[in-house]
Amino acid sequence: MRVLQSPAAGALAFILATGIPSAWATEGYFLEGYGAREKALAGAGVADSRDPLALSINPAGLVDLGHQYTGGLTAFSPDRGYGTTGPGFVAQGDVRSGRGLFPIPYAGYSRPIDATSAWGVAAYGNGGMNTTYSKNYTSQFFPIPFACPKPGVFCGENAGVDLNQAFLSAGYAQRFGNVSIGVAPILAIQIFKARGLSGFGPFSVDQANLSDHSYNWSVGAGVRAGAQWNVTSQLRIGVAAATPIWTTKFYKYSGLFAEGGGFDIPATVTAGLAFDLLPNVTLLADWRHIFYSQVASVGNSSQLPFRFGLSNGPGFGWSDVDAVKFGAEWRATPDWTFRIGYAHNNNPIQPRDVTINILAPGVVTDHLSGGLSYRVTPNATIDLAAIVSPRHSVSGIEVTPAGPNPLRTITIYLSEFEITGGWTYKFDAAYQIH
Repeated sequence: MRVLQSPAAGALAFILATGIPSAWATEGYFLEGYGAREKALAGAGVADSRDPLALSINPAGLVDLGHQYTGGLTAFSPDRGYGTTGPGFVAQGDVRSGRGLFPIPYAGYSRPIDATSAWGVAAYGNGGMNTTYSKNYTSQFFPIPFACPKPGVFCGENAGVDLNQAFLSAGYAQRFGNVSIGVAPILAIQIFKARGLSGFGPFSVDQANLSDHSYNWSVGAGVRAGAQWNVTSQLRIGVAAATPIWTTKFYKYSGLFAEGGGFDIPATVTAGLAFDLLPNVTLLADWRHIFYSQVASVGNSSQLPFRFGLSNGPGFGWSDVDAVKFGAEWRATPDWTFRIGYAHNNNPIQPRDVTINILAPGVVTDHLSGGLSYRVTPNATIDLAAIVSPRHSVSGIEVTPAGPNPLRTITIYLSEFEITGGWTYKFDAAYQIH
């Protein structure tokens, strides 16, 4: 029991002790996958679980894992910013966000209960949102050059947002013949901070709680459930869904977010299949849908004729995201495993909403991934993964003469690179190809 307690406690303590520094994720503000294996496969794996991060995608996979622990760290590097033509409310030119490297940890533990059931625990996080624009970029408001009371991108000195999201999940799975079912409650912890947005004050119902406060905490809960069907000895089908994670409000930012500071985490649905082309080669294909539009502060259009902070107030205008993911895993020898992947998702941001999304330019759509695992002892492997997300941009024109950026084009952009290192330990036996 001493071995059981240590990894289980470590899986929870690791993420709390390290924190989830915010950055930019890849499918909106959701990571494409959690853990080195998922990342190397571009997030695919709802029908093929092989480590405890199955809890982040399909808890039904716990019954296939045995007794093991995994943990690691992602170094995440986004390049984000915007460009403009002509003067307007926001600073003109090519403006880049500062801070370009973020660590994102993960950990998980699984243990069988008997031959047909298992439990596990995992800790992981979304990349969140982060932009940091220097006050050295100054707005030149047209037609009144002195209309901005302060320097900075939004006339409020240093500007940007910082959102952190960490998840703790404990799950149970049971096998019934060739079908496995799993359920995993999720606890979420969020922190948020915004600065430099005082220029939006006249358009907020609560200017005192719009910007430039310290970090505000929010907590909430939801649940993920899934199933896996072993159709044949070679073909598996998996489906999973997570409810929205209903969270407490960011009261220090009740004048910014719709519903008086509401910022729930969207629901998701995932489905996919895994096919063993050879005993040691597995092909995977997944589809995931993220319901961003169902969260008012994220999905409401920024063009709504209401004030920030109202239940029907402006948001970031994000539409739902559909992502397709393809991966291949080759377990070449008992010691070496190689993986590749590709994922594509639609961009959630519409051209009409580019001004507010200078704060949140989550527009990348393609992700190329690869990785490997090497068995260093009969029980332990080192896991590596890397993902490149090529630069993608969205442009919009303010067509309203009375708007903040009349007849002006704003282009927001984002590209990303990340590398993950991890370690997996199987307690019961040496690694076996399966």
